[in-house]
Amino acid sequence: MLKRQTEIFGALSDKNRLRIIKMLQVKALCVCEITDILGLAASTVSSHLAILKKAGFIKDYKDGKWINYSLNKENNEPEIASLNTALHFMLEQDETIIDDKHKLGFVDRIEITKR
Repeated sequence: MLKRQTEIFGALSDKNRLRIIKMLQVKALCVCEITDILGLAASTVSSHLAILKKAGFIKDYKDGKWINYSLNKENNEPEIASLNTALHFMLEQDETIIDDKHKLGFVDRIEITKR
């Protein structure tokens, strides 16, 4: 049990993973969109996504040629469900989170792939 708890809290112990969760609370995104907003390498973002997925916070699904990431609302583990609820309200006043959410309105995967 302690190993699972450590995995869950470890997934939340990075500011970029928290930023990803906060973005996915707004809408599903592909790696290139998350990469564009965070300003990180795609490989780094993919590593963060893998950690969040393994912990049970997010899921991925194919949409045409895109793989989208979204919050895993079907995860019925009490720890994940309660943390998802708490995370919904946390960091809402943080300037970085506010800026990320603003960027979500302009991020466009088609435009990103044209660059």
